Parts: sequence; structure tokens; C-alpha cells
Amino acid sequence: MIGTKAESKHEWRLIKILIFIFIISSLSYSQTLKIYHLSKEELVTLDGSLKEEFWQRADSIENLKMIEPIEGVPPTFRTVIRVAADQQNLYFGVICYDKEPDKITSISKIRDALASEDRIVFVLDTHLDQRTGYIFSINPGGTRYDALVSNFGESENASWDAIWNASTMITNEGWCAEIIIPIRSLPFNSDLREWGFNFERRIQRLIERDRWTGLKRDYKIGHVIHAGRLTDLPEFNIGLGTTVKLSSLLTASKIYDSDYKTKFDISGDITQKIKDINAHLTINTDFAETEVDARRTNLTRFPLFFPEKRRFFLEGADIFDFGIGLGSDVVPFFSRRIGLFQGNKVPILFGGKINGEINGTSFGALFTRTNSVNNLVPMSSLGAFRIKQNIFEESSIGLIGTFGDPSGQNSEYVIGADFTYHTSKLFDDKNFLVGIWGLYDKANNGGDNSAIGLKIDYPNDVLDISLTTLRIGNDFSPSLGFVPRTGIKKYSLGADYMPQPGFWSIRRFYFESNFLLITDLQDKWQSWRIFTAPINARFESGDRIEFNIVPTGENLPENFEISDGVILQKGPYGWWRYRIEFEAASKRIINGQAAWWFGSFYTGNLDQLDLNLNFRPTSSINIGLTYEKNIAKLPEGNFSQDLFGCKLQVGLLSNMELSSFIQYDSESKQLGTNTRLRWMFDMKGDLFVVYNHNINKIDNGFWRYDSNQLIIKFSYGVWL
Repeated sequence: MIGTKAESKHEWRLIKILIFIFIISSLSYSQTLKIYHLSKEELVTLDGSLKEEFWQRADSIENLKMIEPIEGVPPTFRTVIRVAADQQNLYFGVICYDKEPDKITSISKIRDALASEDRIVFVLDTHLDQRTGYIFSINPGGTRYDALVSNFGESENASWDAIWNASTMITNEGWCAEIIIPIRSLPFNSDLREWGFNFERRIQRLIERDRWTGLKRDYKIGHVIHAGRLTDLPEFNIGLGTTVKLSSLLTASKIYDSDYKTKFDISGDITQKIKDINAHLTINTDFAETEVDARRTNLTRFPLFFPEKRRFFLEGADIFDFGIGLGSDVVPFFSRRIGLFQGNKVPILFGGKINGEINGTSFGALFTRTNSVNNLVPMSSLGAFRIKQNIFEESSIGLIGTFGDPSGQNSEYVIGADFTYHTSKLFDDKNFLVGIWGLYDKANNGGDNSAIGLKIDYPNDVLDISLTTLRIGNDFSPSLGFVPRTGIKKYSLGADYMPQPGFWSIRRFYFESNFLLITDLQDKWQSWRIFTAPINARFESGDRIEFNIVPTGENLPENFEISDGVILQKGPYGWWRYRIEFEAASKRIINGQAAWWFGSFYTGNLDQLDLNLNFRPTSSINIGLTYEKNIAKLPEGNFSQDLFGCKLQVGLLSNMELSSFIQYDSESKQLGTNTRLRWMFDMKGDLFVVYNHNINKIDNGFWRYDSNQLIIKFSYGVWL
């Protein structure tokens, strides 16, 4: 009897050990995916069918969990993900099961233009630093989206483009995808045998998101600290690590009352990978294929911020992210200052950049030499550098610097430092950030030329609270930066409560509030604004309604000409603004949003109508219409502003896009069109045909030809 009890205890102890081992192994499996190594005989046909036999032998993950609408429960449909690799490429095979494939939502055909539709998303942390990463996404139609992880995973830089390809297929069981990413298109640490990896699937008609790891709505796919592991990476062969890309450019242009001018040019780009460092040289650089900026009206005293779109400056742009809480108030390195001056293009003779990461230290540097332009700017040398050291588990400390002045004052430089403490484990599973930064501008004028700021942020799913403060000196004006407003102190407090009520078919409420106060350096108020959203609800259908109440104050330091001939006298003003907004879900054939701002404004009243309409007659065609109308009635004078835009996007083939952007505004009285045909005939080759045409409305009401331009650009790269 005694022996039997001892034997039972021994057996029970063994069972507990086995259970423990099973749990640990299960947890380990749920966090890792082993890459299948392709033999020379195993070839991938990129057709979306996953018919190759090796896909069945490859390790897989299919234990996704729902994070929206119900956190942590099994997903509605099963998803299977497999990854294979040879010495030059990564291959992803995904099967998205769906019992009603006829209800799959697939809308977009234009790259980087994915809407609210079915899609898969995955992120790769190729340096395993748990801070940076590369995001890839496709919809059931094979439309691609890629982006850089930015701001510690809180946001994405969608302007970045990688070299990769994908093919999809809708079947009776759902849809599946095959993806190829050439290893040369990714910066990575060659010593690592595993990368960070996470995967997410969206089922649009259910507004459902399923994810592999990081199973909290507080976390985003870009929070790579919560990523699993892609293991057993092969020793990739990148050859010499050299990529040579040549471009030929033919331009024919004509300006009003002048003859046609034609020009042929050749430019080149060379990229060299040395271990974990990427070096890039560009010669006689042109950006002819870059889409024009969308025009905007401006009723403030300060310049508007337009994002960078040029590819040379976007590659590795994430390293130049500086601090938190700066927004567009302070951008220490604004690459649009290079090659552009007062709205005029300045030729870039050559440029070089280097970026990489070694032992937790990320670094980047950029140097350009711009040519002179008669009666505008002299030849200039311009550049920037950035160093960022990872510290603690998720935090960083860094330096940034710029030098040179597009106007020719090369003695100017800016130097700055930032520290960001980030954790996703506050109260066990919440996000929390604290960031402090400082900048010094060594300009010729001397004076108060520094800036400093602090942000405390609790950015989570149901509750998002932030406090931001900054101080910008009167003489802080970095020549390669963007600072629209100097000599100020800014205080901003935001609190958003976003519950999921579970009634009236409402998916989520967004109760938003933000208080903003801006003073001069002597603490005299200049601007204040209280933004509230007592009504902001998104429905299960994806539609949304919102109502805002926004009291505002402005203390004009001098007379302000808000419109031609309408001058507001200096002094304090206060008014109340209101907005009613409706948004139709982008899954609809006709969708968009309409907003009406109304209420008092300075000494009178202002009505603002803002319309955005999208029409998708087929998955290959998208027509977007925008219209903005401002009607101001003030004692100082009445004025009206109109802005119209129309964008046509056509996906002719999976790798061929046609887009046309038409814009008109009543301020410039110019109607302009920018039409681009892009044929990505190879992962390393592009053909662009761009046509620009502008006409002006003259005083007698007639239209006059202003200018036109035809550009043909052919680019092709070779890997050595």
C-alpha cells in the first residue's frame, strides 16, 4: 500500500513535468516559425496557387487569435502562414480560409492605396532591435502596400517602397497569396539567424482583425517588441552586395510665350551593402516621376507642411525620426529643403547616404551637392546625420545634426539630442512613453536659437492620454528644417476615451478632447484652442458620424491679411466653431466623407464645406473627387475660396498603373493636371510617362495656356 502511494506520487509528479514541458513547448511554438530551406530543384512559380509540394512540408502557423472585435478568442476563419527561403529571396505562402468567398472585399488596384478591405499584413524586424521594422501588406486582388515602422511602432511611413512582388488567387475556400521579397531589398543584420516577425489578417465585412502575437488592441502591428520569431534563416548570398541603377530621362516642355525645349539626361544610383551597412550614391539625380503635392487652402498666418515623396530621401528615412511630440512644429531635418527653394527646383549634382545598425546603434548620414541657379541660389553643400542608441528594453537615446544652407550660408549647422523611454508593459500590458529633446541652431544671427520639448504619452486602445510642451526660441530657424512658428511656448493636453459599447450596432465611440495653448516667451498668450467630440461613433458597417465643438482664440501680434484686401487688425479675438461630419465606409462602391464647419470666426462668420468622394466602378478603377469651399463674412470684408481636385487611378495590369490628378484653386486661378503612367515591367525596372499641363484663368474670365511638359523616364537596376 505504501509503495503504491509513492508510485502514485511519482507518476503524478511525472505527469506535471510532462504537462509543464508541453505548455512550454506550445508557448515556444506559438512564438516561432521555422523557415523552410529550398533546394536548387525546388522552384517557386509566383501564381498565388501554392501548388508546389514544398509548401505542404514547410513549417506553418495557424493559431491566430482575434483582437477585434473580441480580444483573445479564436478567429472566425482559419489562416495558414508558411515561409520559405533560398539564398537570394524570402517566400511567403498564405491561405486565408473563408466560407463565403463571394463576400470577400477587395477594392484597390493601386499600389500603397489599400482601403478598408480584406488584407494580410506582416512585419519584419530584420535587426531584431524590437524598435524598427518593415511592413508589407496585400489584398485578395494582389495590390501591394509597404511602409517603414515609425515612432516606436505608433505610426508608419507609407512613402517607402521596397522591391518585391506578390500574386493572389480567390478560390472556393477563400483566398491565398504567394509573396517574394528579394533579400537585397531589405537592410538586415547578416549575423542573425532569426528575425522578428508578426502577422495580421483583416476580414472587412466582419470588421475583424486576427493576429499571431501581440494579442492586445493596445498594440499595433508595428510594435515589433511583441513580434514572434522567424527562425532558421539561411546564410543569404548577396554577391558583391552592389546594385547599379541607371535612368534615362527625356523631357519636352513649353512655357507660355516661349519655344519648346527638349532635354535628354542620364542619372545613376549605386547602392553597396557591406555587412550591416548600406551606402547609396546618386549622380545627376532627378525626381521627374514624383507626384505633385495636393493643394490646400490656408487661413492661418503660418506655412503648411508637405511630406517628402522623393525616393532617394525616403530610403532609410526612419533613422532621421527625432523625438516624440514634435509633429510639424519642429522638424530638425526636412529633406524637402534639398533640391527645392522657394518653390523652385534646384538641380542635385550628386548625393550620398549611409545607414545601418551595429550592436544596437542605428546611424545614418546624408550629403548632397546642389548646383547654382541664376538669380536664386549658389552652389551648396548640404547634409545631415543621425545616431540612435538602443537602451533598456524598448527605449533609445540619440543625436541629430544638419549642416549647410540652401541659400548659400554654409556656416550654419543644427545639433540636437533626444531621449525616449518606451515600455509596453506598464500595468503589465499598457503602452507608455516619455520623451525629451533639445536642439541648437548655430546661425549667423545668434540670439535665442534653441528649442526644447517634452512629451508624456499613454497611447492605448480604450484610453489615450498625452501631455506635450515645447519651447522654440525667437531665432531658432534651421535652414534644413521646418519650423513654422518661432518664439513660442506650446502646451497641449489630450485625452481620448474610446469604448466599445456593444449596442445600436456601434462598434466604437471616440470621445476626444484636446486643449492647446501657445504663448510667447514672456508667457503672453498667442493662441488657444479646445477641441471636443461629444459625438463620434463608428458603426459595425464601417460608417462614422461626428460632431465637434471647438472654441478658439487668436491674439494677432500685427495686422493680418487673411485674404486679398481683407485685413484683420492686431489684437485678441475669440470665436466658437462647430463641425458636423459623416463618413461612408470605404468598402462601398461610392464612399467618402462630408464635413461642414460653421460658426463665428474672428469678427464675423465662416462656413467651410469639405467633400471627399470616391467612386470605384470596378476594382481596377478609382475616381476621387475633393471639393473645399470657404465662405467668410467679416466686417473687414467678405471673401470666398474654392479648391477642387479630381484623381483618376486605373490599374491596367497588376504592375501597370495610370493616374491623373487635376487641381484648381481660386487663389492662384490655375488649373493643373499631372498624369502618370507607371509600368513596373520587372522588380528592378520601371518606365514612367508623365504629362503636366497648366492653364490660368485671366481677368476677363477666359482661360490662357500657361505651360506643359512631357517626361519619359526609363530605369533599370542590376544586382552584382
